[in-house]
Amino acid sequence: MVKDLLKETESHMKMTIEATKKEFQAIRTGRANAGILDRVVVEYYGTPSPLNQVAGITVPDPRTIVVQPWDKSILSAIEKAILKADLGLNPVNDGSVIRVPIPQLTEERRKELVKVVRKEAEEKRVAIRNLRRDANDKIKNLEKAGQITEDEQKRGLEDIQKLTDKYIAEIDKLLAQKEKEILEV
Repeated sequence: MVKDLLKETESHMKMTIEATKKEFQAIRTGRANAGILDRVVVEYYGTPSPLNQVAGITVPDPRTIVVQPWDKSILSAIEKAILKADLGLNPVNDGSVIRVPIPQLTEERRKELVKVVRKEAEEKRVAIRNLRRDANDKIKNLEKAGQITEDEQKRGLEDIQKLTDKYIAEIDKLLAQKEKEILEV
């Protein structure tokens, strides 16, 4: 029972790490990254569609993202969607592709982005701790119900704490990488 609970908790913690990676990828640095456009949704024949499902996205150099739609008739819709996504980017439509130049970040903007990243990391740490609390409560209830021994409870609580420490360290590592990425000129 405790093993199943550990596996379930670890699975949820891994999902939190994946969510952290996804969030961090969407935060713009001074470098071109196709992940920046992941949240962009384009109106395609009346249906909201993710940009990557209606166009190819490439990064030919560190300062440019190129969006090549499968259907040229939606070029202006893609351009509007990128502007509407409020990413601070100005797409350039040349009639066949959309080029998205990535401007240099100002020092002030870098500091703002670091704050955003730190806030996001703290939210994910809290999520991990909440998972720990829930798992601990379940283990304690199993012991109260007489389904596990006191030793099994103690071992289970220690294992949950080890998982928590491991995944919080992973978030800290991701945070350090993202901060470094944002602050490098």
